Amino acid sequence: MVIAIDGPAASGKGTLAKRLAAHYRLPHLDTGLLYRAVALTLLDAGQDLADEAAAAAAAQDLAPGFLADPRLRGSAMGEAASIVSAQPAVRAALLDWQRRFAGSAEGAVLDGRDIGTVVCPDAAVKLFVTASAEERARRRHRELDGRGEQVAYEAVLADILRRDARDADRSAAPLRVAEDAVVLDTTALDADAAFRAATDVVDRRGRARD
Repeated sequence: MVIAIDGPAASGKGTLAKRLAAHYRLPHLDTGLLYRAVALTLLDAGQDLADEAAAAAAAQDLAPGFLADPRLRGSAMGEAASIVSAQPAVRAALLDWQRRFAGSAEGAVLDGRDIGTVVCPDAAVKLFVTASAEERARRRHRELDGRGEQVAYEAVLADILRRDARDADRSAAPLRVAEDAVVLDTTALDADAAFRAATDVVDRRGRARD
């Protein structure tokens, strides 16, 4: 069983994906880390994030172990990843990487921006997790504050809106809801309520396919 989870930044899809993976005993891939790792590779090498050829080369040579680098979780890396993820050559280079992960014998849970529409269009379950921009900014602000990163809420909201626009307007695999996805708005839901709603969808879809 492959569970595809898409949604904008800070919608709660990553937390939900990890819980679903643990619940159903499936491997999990946060595909956003792939783009963050590409961006970090470029920055470490002193290269321009807008250099698509260099970014594609970094994506092709990406080592799985690099996804554990703690620097990938910072707010600055999220903005950098948003820049390289808009480049078609980078997305093409990482597509096979993601599909190989999804093709494991037991299945997988993947979260990102184009899992249900591009990476795994035949996934058994597709969720599109979203929330208002203001709520997403509040969540990201709390997360950054908990890590000791002092960033104004207004700056976090501006970053969220900027990334939303870039994700929706890019030419390669723009963020959109797959036709057969279930939309889960978590604006008024805590993590436990979102998890219960998601497992209801997964169990229902699973029974329908049996």
